[in-house]
Amino acid sequence: MGYLKDLFKEKADLQAKEIKAIIEQHGNKKIEEVTLSQVYQGMRGITGLVTETSLLDSNEGIRFRGYSIPELRERLSKAHDGNEPLPEGLFYLMLIGEIPSAEDVDHISATWARRSHVPNYVFDVIESFPVSAHPMTQFTAAILALQTESKFAKAYNEGINKKEHWAYVYEDTMTLIARLPRVAAYIYRRKYKNGEHIQPDGMLDWASNFAHMLGFEDESFKELMRLYLTIHADHEGGNVSAHATHLVGSALSDPYLSFAAGMTGLAGPLHGLANQEVIRWIEEMCKELNSDEPSKEQIAEYINKTLKEGKVVPGYGHAVLRKTDPRFIAQMEFAKRHCPENAMIKTVWNIYEVAPPILENTGKIKNPWPNVDAHSGALLKNYGLVEEDFYTVMFGVSRALGVLASLCWDRVLGFPIERPKSITTEWVKKFIKQSETVS
Repeated sequence: MGYLKDLFKEKADLQAKEIKAIIEQHGNKKIEEVTLSQVYQGMRGITGLVTETSLLDSNEGIRFRGYSIPELRERLSKAHDGNEPLPEGLFYLMLIGEIPSAEDVDHISATWARRSHVPNYVFDVIESFPVSAHPMTQFTAAILALQTESKFAKAYNEGINKKEHWAYVYEDTMTLIARLPRVAAYIYRRKYKNGEHIQPDGMLDWASNFAHMLGFEDESFKELMRLYLTIHADHEGGNVSAHATHLVGSALSDPYLSFAAGMTGLAGPLHGLANQEVIRWIEEMCKELNSDEPSKEQIAEYINKTLKEGKVVPGYGHAVLRKTDPRFIAQMEFAKRHCPENAMIKTVWNIYEVAPPILENTGKIKNPWPNVDAHSGALLKNYGLVEEDFYTVMFGVSRALGVLASLCWDRVLGFPIERPKSITTEWVKKFIKQSETVS
C-alpha cells in the first residue's frame, strides 16, 4: 500500500500524544451537564464521542476536517472534464486531515481498483436470498460474507500486539471500500434488471465505475455519483450508522462486522429512509393534485393539509442544522447545471420556496429548512434510477468512507470499548426524591 498507510500512522502518533495530554490535564472538566430528558430521549446533545473526520455545525452545516461542502467541491480533485469532487479525495482528507494532491487521489483510485475483486461465494450468498428480499438485507449479508477475508480477524487470532491493530483495520478498510460498489451493483442488477450483470471497468474512478456497473453510462450521472458519494460520506459520529460502526468496532470486531452493524442501523426507517419518504410525499401530492408540476399555491395548501393531519413534511428539519443543508444546495446547483427542466426537480425547488415560512409560522419547528434528503431522490429519478428501495444501499456505499476512516482512527489511537453507564427508572425516582429533600 505504501506511503498513504505510513503517512496515516505518522499523523496518528502526533495526535495520540495530543489526546493523552488533554486527558491528563483536563480529563475532569465537564463539557456540559446531562439532563434526565437527555438520558431518556436518545442521549440527544450529549457530547460523548470523538470523531475526527467531520463536525456538524448548527449554522454552517457539515465540515469535513474543517472544510465546507462548497470548499470541497472547489478544492478536491476532479475527474478529467468533471466538475464534482472524487470521493477518493474526501476519503484521503478524512483519513489524513489534509487536502490531497491529484497524485494522492489517483493512488487511492488505483488501489481500490486492484482490490475490487469480489469472491464468487459472496455472490452465492446474495443469490441464496429470494429476489424479493430488501436490498439492504442482501447488502448487509454480503458484507458479512466478505468478513472471511478480514486480515484483522486473522491477525488477532494469531495474537498480534494491540499496537498493531490499526494496520490490519486499515487493510480491511481499503479492501471493503473497494468492493462495496461491485456488491451493491450486483444486488441492483439482480433485483431490478433480471440478473443481467455488468462487469467492472478498472480504468474508471470509484464512483463512475459504480455508475457503470449499475448500468448508467451518462457522463452527468457519473458526475452525480461523484457528488452523491462525497456528500453522504459522513455526518459526525453520533448518527446511528456511524455510532453503531464505532460501538461494535470498540469491541475489536473487524471492519466487516462493524460496518455491517452500521448498515443494519442505516436500514432503519428513521435513518436511511428519508429520501424515499420525500419522493413518496411528492408523488402523492402530485397524484392528489392531478399535476406533475403543481403551483406554489397548490404546494402550500398541500403542506398545510399535511400538517393538519399531524404529519411531517419529509426532508425538512434536522436534529442539529439550523439553516439550509449545504448538501441540499450542492445538489440544487448540480440540477441547475444538468437537469433544470425536470418537473419533479422544479417541484423540489418550489417546495423549498414555500415550505420554510409555513413551517416556521407553526412555532413548533426550530429548523424549517431542507436537508440533504429533500433533493437526492428527485435527482436519482431524473436519471432513471427509480427503484426507491435501493437508495439506502447507495447511501451505505457512501457512508463507508466516513465510518471506516473513523474506525481506522479509533484503532490507531487505541480507543477503549464503549461502555456508558445506565440507570433504572427506580434509581431516577430516588434521585428526584433526594434532590427535592435537599432543596
